[in-house]
Amino acid sequence: MKQAIDILKSYWGYEQFRPLQEDIIHATVAGSDVLALLPTGGGKSVCFQVPALMMDGLCLVVSPLIALIKDQVAQLRKRDIRAEALHAGMSKREIDITLDNCVHADVKFLYLSPERLKSDIFIERIKIVRERREVCLIAVDEAHCISQWGYDFRPAYLEIARVRDLLPDTPVIALTATATPKVREDIQDKLAFSNQQVFTKSFARANLSYSVRFEEHKERKMLEILQRVRGSAVVYVSTRRHTKELAHVLQRNRISADFYHAGLEHEERNQKQEDWIHNRTRVIVSTNAFGMGIDKPDVRVVIHMDIPANLESYYQEAGRAGRDEKKAFGVMICNQKDILDLREKTKNSLPDEKLIREVYQMLGNYFQLATGSFPADSFDFDFQAFAKRFDRHPLEVFNSLKVLGNQGIIHLSESFFAPSKVVFALNQKSLYEFQIANAPYDPIIKGLLRLYGGELYNYPITINEGNLAALLGTSVNNCVAGLKQLAERGVLEYFPRKDKPQLLFLRPREAAEQLVLDLPAINARRKLTMEKMEAVISYLHNEDRCRTQQLLEYFGEVSYDRCEVCDVCVDQKKHSGDAALNQHYEKQIKALLHEEVNLTLEGLVDVLDPENKKLFTQKVSELLDHGVLYYDDFGKIRTSR
Repeated sequence: MKQAIDILKSYWGYEQFRPLQEDIIHATVAGSDVLALLPTGGGKSVCFQVPALMMDGLCLVVSPLIALIKDQVAQLRKRDIRAEALHAGMSKREIDITLDNCVHADVKFLYLSPERLKSDIFIERIKIVRERREVCLIAVDEAHCISQWGYDFRPAYLEIARVRDLLPDTPVIALTATATPKVREDIQDKLAFSNQQVFTKSFARANLSYSVRFEEHKERKMLEILQRVRGSAVVYVSTRRHTKELAHVLQRNRISADFYHAGLEHEERNQKQEDWIHNRTRVIVSTNAFGMGIDKPDVRVVIHMDIPANLESYYQEAGRAGRDEKKAFGVMICNQKDILDLREKTKNSLPDEKLIREVYQMLGNYFQLATGSFPADSFDFDFQAFAKRFDRHPLEVFNSLKVLGNQGIIHLSESFFAPSKVVFALNQKSLYEFQIANAPYDPIIKGLLRLYGGELYNYPITINEGNLAALLGTSVNNCVAGLKQLAERGVLEYFPRKDKPQLLFLRPREAAEQLVLDLPAINARRKLTMEKMEAVISYLHNEDRCRTQQLLEYFGEVSYDRCEVCDVCVDQKKHSGDAALNQHYEKQIKALLHEEVNLTLEGLVDVLDPENKKLFTQKVSELLDHGVLYYDDFGKIRTSR
C-alpha cells in the first residue's frame, strides 16, 4: 500500500484529478470492468498502477506506443517496482526471457504492444502464468484504438478479447483521452465488458483559449503570437522539412527554438526534448511525433501551422498547453490554401486496392521472404531507401503501409530506439571456468560485471558499449566484436542497439494477388477519414459558436456555458460591448446637440471626451450617413428635427 500511495503522490496534477481517480481506483479494486475517459491525460497511469499495486499478481498493460511503454517501465523501476516490456523490435530470445521472468520472478507489470498479444509464445506463457500466479488486472491504454470508428484504429487491439477468454475472471480497465460516444460504446463492446462502470472527466478546459486565425502571412502571425505570449511553446507542422525551416525563422527573430521529428537520431531527439522540458529551449517546432507522454505543465501556447487531420488529434495536441491550470492558448493559423491542401492530402492518403497489393509485394521482395514464411522477429526498415529502391513516391508507400497496418497484416513502428542489452547464458561457476580457459575474454567479462553487477545473470541489462570500451581502454568496435564472439560461444546473449523503424509481419507472407483484404472495412475507413476531415474544416469556419462548445459537442458533451476565452467568445463580447458603447455615444451626441450647441466633429470629441475615440467618430459618421445628423452651412454638426 505504501508503494501505491507513493506513486499516487509522485504524479503531477494528482490533487486536480484526485476525486475521479479515487472513484476509478475503488471500482477497479472491487473487480468492475472500468472505462475511464480522461481528456488531456488526467493521470491515466495512476488509475491502473495504483489498484494493481494494491492487489496480488501480475498486471498486463496494453499500450500502442513504444515510447510510453519504455517511459512507464523506467518510472516503475526507479521506484523499485518490477516491470517488463514486450514490443516490436525485440528478438524472439528477448521475448522468451521476458516472459520467463513474468512466470518465475516477482514481476508486477508486463507492458506489451497489442501486436504481441496474438503471438503463440505469449498465449502459451500467459496460460502458465495463470496456473502459477494470479493476473490481477488487464489495463488497456489508448483504448480508442480498439474501435474502427476511432481516429487511430489498431486491429491488433481486438486480440484483447482473446486474452479475456484465457483470463475470464480478470477485470479490465480501459483508458483514453479522446473518444466520441460511438467509440466509447464500441470500446465496451469489443472488450466484452460486464459489470462495467464508466468514468468521464469533462473535455472543457477553463484556462485554455482556442483560436483560429486566417492569415496569408502565417509566419508573421506566428511571430506576433510568440512575442505577445511569453513562456514555453510548441509549434506543430506536418512535415520534417518544415520543422527545420520554421525553427530557423524563429532563431533569426531572436526566439530560442529548435526542431524535432522522428527521423532524428535517438540521442539528438532526447537532447532536444530535454532542452525544451528544462526551458533551455523556449519553442519546439515539431511534427506530431512530439509530445506523447510528456507532462510539461507550463506550456503557454501550442500553435498549429498546418491543419490536423481530425479533431481528436487537435484536441490532444492543443491540450498540451496549460496543464498547470494557468492561462494558455491553442492557436490554429491557416488560410484557404491550407484547406484545399488538406482535402487533397486526405484524398491521397487513401490508396486504392491495386497500390496496396503492389506495396505488399515490394515488402516481400525487399526482405526476401518466401510465400508462406512467417518471420518471428521484426526488421529494421529504412523507409526512404525502400521508396527509392522501388521508385515510388514516399507518400504512396507510407499510406499503403498504413492500410496494411489497419488490416492487421503488418505493424510499422515509425520511431524506435532500443539500447544494447546483455544477459549471461552461463551460471557463475560455468562462467568462471570459461574465463580460466579463455584468458583473452576475461577483461570484457570482468568489465561487464564491474559496470553492471550480478543482475547480468538474471535478465537482459541495458549496457553502453562506450562506457565498457572506456573502462577497458579499447575502441567501441573492439567491444562490440568481443560481445558478438562471446554470444557465438554461448557465454552470453547480446542484443545490439537499434535506432531504426521496425516492421513486423503479423501474418505469414502471402502472394500479393491472393492477399485477403477487407475491402468493405477499407471503404468504411475511407468514409470515416473524410468525415473527420470535414469536421475539422467545419470547426475552422464556424465563427458563430464558442470553440469549446464545438469541441465538447464533437466528443458528445453538451454545455450551455460559453468558455468566454476563445476567439469567438472574445470577439462576440467585444461586439456586444461596442454595441452598448455605440448606444451610449448616440444618446450623448443627441442630448448635447439638442441643447442647440453648434460643434464641429473635433468639438464634439473635445466636449464629450469619449473613451474610444475611433468608435465615437465611426458612430458620428454612421449618424450622418443615416440623416440623423447633418452638417449646416457653417460646417457645424446639427441634429435633424
